[in-house]
Amino acid sequence: MSKNLVIVESPAKGKTIERFLGKEFKVVSSYGHIRDLEKKNTGIDIENNFKPTYIVPDDKRSVVRELKKHVKDAEVIWLATDEDREGEAISWHLYDELKLNKKETRRIIFNEITKKAITTAIENPRAIDTSLFEAQQARRILDRLVGFELSPILWRKIKTQLSAGRVQSVAVRLIVEREREIDKFKPEANYRVVGEFITIDKDGKQSIVKAELQKKFKTEKEAKEFLEKCRSAQFSIESLEKKDAKKSPAAPFTTSTMQQEASRKLGFSVSRTMLVAQKLYEAGKITYMRTDSVNLSEFAMENAQSIIEGSYGKKYSNPKQYKTKSASAQEAHEAIRPSYFENASVDGGRDEQVLYDLIWKRAIASQMSDAQLERTTAKIALSNSDEKFVAKGEVIKFDGFLKVYLESTDDDNNNGEADDGILPPLSEGQNLEHKIITATQRYTRPSARFTEAMLVKKLEELGIGRPSTYAPTISTIQKRGYVLKDDRPGKERQYKVITLNSKIKEEVKTEITGADKGKLYPADIAMLVNDFLKEHFPKIMDYKFTAHVEEELDDIATGKMDWHKMLDEFYHPFHEKVEHTIENSERATGERILGTDPKTGKQVSVRMARFGPVAQLTDPKDEDSKPEYAGLRNTQKLESISLEEALELFKLPRTVGEYEDTDVVAAIGRFGPYVRHKSKFYSLGKLYDPHTITIEDSIQVIEDKRKKDAEKFIKGFEEDPDMQVLNGRWGPYLKAGKLNVRIPKDVEAKELTYAECVKLAEEAPAKKGKKGKKGKKK
Repeated sequence: MSKNLVIVESPAKGKTIERFLGKEFKVVSSYGHIRDLEKKNTGIDIENNFKPTYIVPDDKRSVVRELKKHVKDAEVIWLATDEDREGEAISWHLYDELKLNKKETRRIIFNEITKKAITTAIENPRAIDTSLFEAQQARRILDRLVGFELSPILWRKIKTQLSAGRVQSVAVRLIVEREREIDKFKPEANYRVVGEFITIDKDGKQSIVKAELQKKFKTEKEAKEFLEKCRSAQFSIESLEKKDAKKSPAAPFTTSTMQQEASRKLGFSVSRTMLVAQKLYEAGKITYMRTDSVNLSEFAMENAQSIIEGSYGKKYSNPKQYKTKSASAQEAHEAIRPSYFENASVDGGRDEQVLYDLIWKRAIASQMSDAQLERTTAKIALSNSDEKFVAKGEVIKFDGFLKVYLESTDDDNNNGEADDGILPPLSEGQNLEHKIITATQRYTRPSARFTEAMLVKKLEELGIGRPSTYAPTISTIQKRGYVLKDDRPGKERQYKVITLNSKIKEEVKTEITGADKGKLYPADIAMLVNDFLKEHFPKIMDYKFTAHVEEELDDIATGKMDWHKMLDEFYHPFHEKVEHTIENSERATGERILGTDPKTGKQVSVRMARFGPVAQLTDPKDEDSKPEYAGLRNTQKLESISLEEALELFKLPRTVGEYEDTDVVAAIGRFGPYVRHKSKFYSLGKLYDPHTITIEDSIQVIEDKRKKDAEKFIKGFEEDPDMQVLNGRWGPYLKAGKLNVRIPKDVEAKELTYAECVKLAEEAPAKKGKKGKKGKKK
């Protein structure tokens, strides 16, 4: 029997810790049961100082009983949950639920799962930090109060099954306002002039110098007039300036910078990054992955220095400690780094390998020397104009940290400007000959839509949320249907190019503008909810207020503020506003009257309906007539759709053609566009537009689905046509009416008899219902 019992959240974490402890320690996992427990509080007793009521979920009671057996046999209980507020709350709930004795309980924390870190933690236990727990509990209760009270208002005033949240609603506001900013943006054209000049050195060797005119012309006329001047101008180097410069490495990763860089370099979503990082941490390969800090421990800095000097040489080593920019950085965590820098790579899945590689490079580069550069700027004068061309070049004299890593940026809007290259030898007064000068029409662009990583960066800049909340917030607003992460193809646009070679030549070219990949688009329902909440609950939607709440939670975590007082000051004015809104606010539908259908004289309008945004045809002269409805396309908006675009929607359903002596009909339904043939429905997804799909493409969709269904089918039974053995995503399964039943791995699916299928269906475990009803507030 082990005298020491160590309790952790997950089996993976426990397995790694177990490697570093002796036989006198037994490691068990709570299997996240306390995470579920504290999430499933059944109510909040507002009159009793906001006291929450907690309940152990039925499916976790056996885990609690098992943990109690282990506790009964142990002399000392070590609570080894994560070091942040959520981890502290889990330890508190374990202590409370398992009825632990204070004298026999030790709380240990570590930010990496290594032998040294675990040993140090065992040697330096502490009590449960009630301030950290109270900060986490205050956040939970505050968010529930906001959600419990706002969501029902949205159900009554806008649409059922909507939700609101203190952080999620503000995140949606950011995306909505960015979309409206883009919609209102009017691009302005200008002409950018770039010249290629020939220089000849003393050996007669020709080189090309590429330079851009400092001035941009607003009109085609101005650009042509300038090129006419260039035809007869003499060009020479007016000035030559060389400057030494340096480029410094970025700090090691925090949670948000890791999420941003993994998005840019690896294409990972925020949630995917955190899932992979969690695996790396629990396997002992990296430090704790939810952190605001950029600090590195002395051990880490010495370890990095040793690796850098050994691999690259002493001149590449420059140990430095970084300062956290955020004044509200949570707890004294360390930055995200490899547990051991000597491990430049790790085993595991591809995701784990590439994210670890990114973390290793970022951390090791942060301890390396600056890159030393020489930047050259040459100004090229014209003999008949005051305008100047500027050529820039950059030479790396010492690569420093660039040997390992360079941080990416979100700026993909460089209008095609090339990076600074290396300039050939030049001297002041040197004459140049123009090879080609081009004036290209370019357009100003609006701010870019948010990617997940860009949204994390913005939330962090505004002080909204913390490392543990970024990923869940972004996942929630997508799951709730407020935000769509999508790729959009953009539109074709013409632009002019005027070229001076031996003579001036004009041509019109085309480009794709507005194309986006992996960007966040607000749904119409997001626009409606955002406007409703901003009108009736401006405080909740205020960026500064949301950031202020985070500061108050930080004060609770450090013992500077009482959590009951914080909730009391917030709740009562908020609740009064809720009651006032229920009684006095109007229902929000986003309705817009667009005009009149010229063919029928009916009124054309758009609004939010039960299953989404719709266009509506109404006969104002006949109150008894039923309106006609048509769903909007996913690229159309209630706010901006035109009368002509709305009328196009009523051309559905349309008969595309005939196949197998039966009409093929294209339409849009509740679940998206489809074609119907012989009473069967075939989804078009994003591949085809039901307004334009041809009969040939429709036949292809039908045949592809038939082939897929044939491959899916394994076996059927005459006794019951609703009983089928099918191939699914996770392997063969039994479909018995509406019930899907897993087939055991040791059973050959195609050999199943009807009687065996009936037995499998009867013995299938009862399907779990949806989330249990939340308890009412007292």
